[in-house]
Amino acid sequence: MDGKPGLRERKKQRTHAAISEAAIALFLEHGFTQVSVAQVAEAAEVSKRTLFAYFPTKEDLVVHRLADHETEAARVVRARPTDTAPLAALREHFLRGLRERDPITGLNDRPEVRALNRMILDTPSLVARMERFMTGAERALAEALRETAAAGELTARLAAVQIVAVQWALAQDNAERLAYGEPAAERYPGAVQDAELAFALLENGLSAVTTRPS
Repeated sequence: MDGKPGLRERKKQRTHAAISEAAIALFLEHGFTQVSVAQVAEAAEVSKRTLFAYFPTKEDLVVHRLADHETEAARVVRARPTDTAPLAALREHFLRGLRERDPITGLNDRPEVRALNRMILDTPSLVARMERFMTGAERALAEALRETAAAGELTARLAAVQIVAVQWALAQDNAERLAYGEPAAERYPGAVQDAELAFALLENGLSAVTTRPS
């Protein structure tokens, strides 16, 4: 066996991609709420039943593009060097994403990425679906912390909730700025500064906001 997908699997991958591309094109041209699932199925030349077999909800037609990122933080924690703390590995990974303009950090101003981010931010049902995406990321990260960092169940869960929320807040802020015109190059220094502050708060707890001013 050479590990390559068989003919049936390749056909499924092509169908999945065709449906997704047709959906995104229609949504960006006409608006997410203005396009029906039937219209997407027609554009992709599949039945509604086939479409729902690949994408259980209309929102999944959009959010699936981020599916690989749902377990990204967990993968970073599992793959880190043995002498590197989980938070340090996640911090460096996020900063590298900013440098490389990874869309998941929100710091990518390609027109198609901007348009997709704007659509997500402006559509309540897509924002709600992203919250479910975050819940999956939290579960995966908590498991990785329990298994690789000797963290207790509650500690791992609370840490994962905070880390995922911080990364999402940073990415959302970047995406909002870029979606409405700010160039990525101009936003980059501020994005790095915000990320450094955010990870410092995670590392040091909330003492910075609970200490009374002198």
